[in-house]
Amino acid sequence: MIYSILTSSMNCPLVLEEGGQNMCSLNDTLGPSGSCKPNGKGKMPYFVLFALCFFCLPAQAQYGGGTGTQSDPYLIRTAEQMNAIGAASSDWNKHFQLRADIDLGEYTGTAYNIIGTDPENSFHGIFDGNDHTISNLSLRTTRQWYTGLFGCVSGQIKNLGLIDPDVFAQGGKVGSLLGDLNQGSLTSCYVERASVSGDYYIGGLVGSTSGRMLYCYSTGTVSGNHYVGGLVGYVTDATVNSSYSKANVTGNLEVGGLAGMTTNEEAVLSNSYATGSVNGGTYAGGLVGQIERGRAYKCYSSGDVSGNLHVGGFTGYVRVLGGATHCFWDNQTSGWSTSPGGTGKTTVEMQTISTFTDVGWDFGDIWTICDGMNYPVLLWQIPVTDFRCPDGVDFIDFAFFASHWLLNNCNASNYYCEGTDLDQSGSVGFTDLKILADNWLRGIQ
Repeated sequence: MIYSILTSSMNCPLVLEEGGQNMCSLNDTLGPSGSCKPNGKGKMPYFVLFALCFFCLPAQAQYGGGTGTQSDPYLIRTAEQMNAIGAASSDWNKHFQLRADIDLGEYTGTAYNIIGTDPENSFHGIFDGNDHTISNLSLRTTRQWYTGLFGCVSGQIKNLGLIDPDVFAQGGKVGSLLGDLNQGSLTSCYVERASVSGDYYIGGLVGSTSGRMLYCYSTGTVSGNHYVGGLVGYVTDATVNSSYSKANVTGNLEVGGLAGMTTNEEAVLSNSYATGSVNGGTYAGGLVGQIERGRAYKCYSSGDVSGNLHVGGFTGYVRVLGGATHCFWDNQTSGWSTSPGGTGKTTVEMQTISTFTDVGWDFGDIWTICDGMNYPVLLWQIPVTDFRCPDGVDFIDFAFFASHWLLNNCNASNYYCEGTDLDQSGSVGFTDLKILADNWLRGIQ
């Protein structure tokens, strides 16, 4: 006798059927001849009911709530819920939102389910990190392609940070956050203290990209063989804008502080920088190993660079269809006075605002600098309460805030009392003081 179970996702009323005809509800039991015995003493044992109801749990029960739509995304609160996404490929076109910081330390080796396996089976939904972090991701695998928290993404990932990931794969397209950004977008994402290693297309945050990256950064160490970059290993018809890397990078071919190689006329690295060291064999540069096609625009690098062939302070090699416009490198800290692209400057010149404004860098909306003290940084890196140089929130900023205490008539014309009216209420008071306290001793991102 064969039975099937009909379910409802709401209250799970199970009905047993045989041959397409209803036989019994769960309040009944089967008689010796297969007939129903309504409300009899011989009801189904509770363990049978439990087993049957287990299989009719709604799909969203594996997450922390939501239905996966734009207005009601699946909510992720635990490591188990995060790991469940990779096991449910039918959900890879859905909306997700992270609602808590997550520690993935219990998943080691190959235990974590990578989300998105290849371009044909990519994650093409939206994952909003909601300014939370995921820490201690550990991947040690012989997987040949697409390794990271996400393997391949053609959707959107935003507002997400990774802390202390350790990612190793023997193959290609390896990054801490994702292996391949395939025509998707990555916004306001970062990794701190990454350890990433692999063979081809290796990046601190992203292995390879043909998508859009904006407001991203990486720190840590990155190593590989071919196409290795501190932020991203390989850039095709993609844009990397307002991003940076402080990662130290080691590789053999096409090795760069920000990107290993750009290889498409549409590839653009703009308003970005790299400060980490670069140790490469052939085609090694402080910002990018080789600009085969595409261009770098208003970028700089300052890290130490070493290599054997086609090595430069800013880039190792620029081919005919590539270029670097209004870009600079520090010819003292890099150890290189030459580069096929960019303009070499001394450390003092690299910390002087006129070096950059003379060629049109935007120090109103994109860049900022403590003139004569530090290299330029991106405006979005600066904490809201970092009123005065040097970089970071300290007693100098507190003194500046105190000098504006209880001021009234704060408005747009006076930049809300020079920025101290943090809630833009019209006066400087205790709410603003709390915001300052919340950011106390915070450095630049």
